[in-house]
This record gives sequence, C-alpha cells and structure tokens, in this order.
Amino acid sequence: MSIEALIFDVDGTIADTEEAHRVAFNLAFERYRLGWNWEPGEYRELLKVTGGKERITSYIDTLPIGEAERRRLGKLVPDIHAEKTRFYSAYVGDGTVPLRSGVVRLFDEALGAGCKLAIASTTTAVNVDALLHSTLGARGLDMFTVIACGDQVRAKKPAPDIYKLALHELGLEPDHAVAFEDSSNGLRSALGAGLWTVVTPNFWTEDHNFDGASLLLPHLGDPAHPLRDEPGGRLQTRAWLTFDEIERRASSAGSRTASRPIERRP
Repeated sequence: MSIEALIFDVDGTIADTEEAHRVAFNLAFERYRLGWNWEPGEYRELLKVTGGKERITSYIDTLPIGEAERRRLGKLVPDIHAEKTRFYSAYVGDGTVPLRSGVVRLFDEALGAGCKLAIASTTTAVNVDALLHSTLGARGLDMFTVIACGDQVRAKKPAPDIYKLALHELGLEPDHAVAFEDSSNGLRSALGAGLWTVVTPNFWTEDHNFDGASLLLPHLGDPAHPLRDEPGGRLQTRAWLTFDEIERRASSAGSRTASRPIERRP
C-alpha cells in the first residue's frame, strides 16, 4: 500500500507562525481602539479555539460587558479579522518567519519520489499564499496539488472536514496519505479522517494531549539539525524523518488495518 500524498497543516507545523499571528491580532485591536492586548500566555490558551474569527468571538464571550456591547463587537469580528490578515500578510511577506527544520527537505524528498503535497489548514488562503511565497518563492504554490483552507468547510478542526476535503480533492483514500500536525485539535481532525499522523509540537502546543499520534517528534530534522538520540529512538534509519521511513511505516500500519477483521458491535 503506497503513500501518494503528504497533507500538511500550516500554522505551527510548516512554520512557527503563531507569534506573527499574535502580533497581527494586537495591531488590529489597536487599529480598532479596542484596548485588548493578547500576551503570549493568554494567546497560548486562545489557540485551543481554531480559526481567527472564532478565536476573537470566543474572547469577546469572556469579557465582562453588557449584551448590547457584546453584539456590537460581534458584528465587528469579520472586519477586525480582515485587518489582522492584512497585518499578518505584510509581516510574513517580509520573510521574517522561516519554515521549520526539515520541512523543505521533506517536501523535496516527497516530490522527488512522485508523491503529491497538500495543505489542510484552518487559516485563510491569503495567509497560506503569503507564507509560501515568502519562504519558497515563486514555486511555493506550485508544489501543492491541493490547498484546502478553513473557509471551505462548515466545521473547522478538530472536526475532520478539512482533511476529508483535501482527500476528496486528491482523489485518495486515507490509507494512501499521511497528515502532519502540531496541535491536539489538528491531530483529532486528522485522526477523524482516518489518517496516519505525524505530530511536531512547538512552544504554543507542547502541553497538548497527543494520544493517538502515529509518530511524535520535536521537529522533522535534517542533516544540519539532526534529532537528538536518533536513529534508534523513535526513528529507524536517520536522525531526521525521511520520506522512505514515512512510507514504510505508514504503509505497514495501513496494511495491518486493512487486513484486520471489522468488529461489529451488537
């Protein structure tokens, strides 16, 4: 059973973008004279809510304000988020947010092996475009066969909708793809779509529950930034996660699942 696509989350997985998002949110709040300022610790908690507009709405719901003011602020959410997106795109466009270790190497390995790349993210297409262009240049968008973003589905992560959409657009069953995530909500989304899932947490998500992850690593690694105590710990062949190892392990897991008899509950 071959692996025909690698499907990546964006924020926190391909690049550690959350600080850029936090700064952009605060600039938008300042522009609207809201008097809000999300500190790193607070934002870490707010990240448990997926989607920027949803995150702002969730925050408004916690404020000690009257219902009339809550409704007024609620109506402003789309405009606040649009302003935040403009700040974020400009910030990322300056090239200040690099891709995480091993990401470009794995992209190239997968493409060289004839495997497709896809994105399944709750962020907007504008944010994805800005990051890919600033980090990968003109070839950035062309590397991906499918780019599925949050506004294309009814329910965002942890619902599996975005991964199911990516699989549908790829024309693949879950056994022929592997997901890459950094958060518990992302992991639950990928698992809900039936995907073998690699998780690489970061500062913002390192305290999340990753039960069910197929492989949990601090990052993907590369020859210049090898993973400590590897191979021999979680990896079998190199001190970085190779496409060959992904395909071998995910295909083996898929074959065992396919050959297992279905248990039917009475």
